Amino acid sequence: MRRQLLPALFMVLVFTVLTGGVYPLVVTGIAQLFFPDGANGSVVERDGRAVGSKLIGQPFTQPQYFHPRHSDAGDGYDATASSGSNLGPTNGELLYGAPDDPATADDESYEGIQQRVAAYRAENRLAPNTPVPVDAVTGSGSGLDPHISVANARLQAPRVAQARGLALDQVQRLVDEHTDGRDLGFLGEPAVHVLNLNLALDALPR
Repeated sequence: MRRQLLPALFMVLVFTVLTGGVYPLVVTGIAQLFFPDGANGSVVERDGRAVGSKLIGQPFTQPQYFHPRHSDAGDGYDATASSGSNLGPTNGELLYGAPDDPATADDESYEGIQQRVAAYRAENRLAPNTPVPVDAVTGSGSGLDPHISVANARLQAPRVAQARGLALDQVQRLVDEHTDGRDLGFLGEPAVHVLNLNLALDALPR
């Protein structure tokens, strides 16, 4: 029994050191050497202060800012609870929302796409028949998407320009400057990075 036990314990020790120590250190070292920004969370800083991450969306609700996608991650944009709504495309709650049940202590209300479309049009002063981009009324699978579609940004631009007293073409130029291209040049669609765009707006001379 001893002849089998000692080699087994030795191999456990060896693989614990290799997979629990050496491998993580090597991977961390390579990441810090070649991809330091991504390895450290892709943190965005302004005036020496962290204001967010390039990879994680955050809520903006004031009219002078571009608004991100909806988030079902925790209470919204919670990086420790990344999640989508998990409601299918034909789910009545997703399409039409759900009221709160007054008989329970919990809030079961849910804002569906129908309500979000109406709110988006009202917020951006759009005509009742204006098509609304799908990303403006749905969340991403992670609930942490930092981008919105170019169409979404362009529909929000007049509101932002008016709230800041800026010319619309100036805001549209900023949208273009903060539009990221397709991944690898052919995957996905161009998208606007909300945090970077809003920071650029705040950096404009007053």
